[in-house]
Amino acid sequence: QVHLEESGGGSVQDGGSLRLSCKATRMTFCMAWFRQDPGQERDLVAYIYTKSGGTYYPDSVKGRFTASVDNAKSTLYLQMDSLRPEDAAEYFCAARDIGGACSLSPSQYQFWGQGAPVTVSS
Repeated sequence: QVHLEESGGGSVQDGGSLRLSCKATRMTFCMAWFRQDPGQERDLVAYIYTKSGGTYYPDSVKGRFTASVDNAKSTLYLQMDSLRPEDAAEYFCAARDIGGACSLSPSQYQFWGQGAPVTVSS
């Protein structure tokens, strides 16, 4: 079992920055950040292989968001820069503990944090 706890959500203005943190009871080989609007499905914004540091970002956030890990602290981060109103959502960290590759699909992640709200005002 892996317990994940996010922190760092909040409200910023258009163009601002936020850093989310996700403290894990243990790190898994792949960890990710998803976001979700009310009534919508969760969308991947980043995944990271925790040993190699390899990452993936969809085009919607590429160049603005950066995922990183500190394995010594068992913590996953998401640095979000140049935030836009459309980035506002509930952000969730997730951990995948089976299989050999990260996934774009939220159904492939076994453990989830409770969520952190991000609002961006124009």
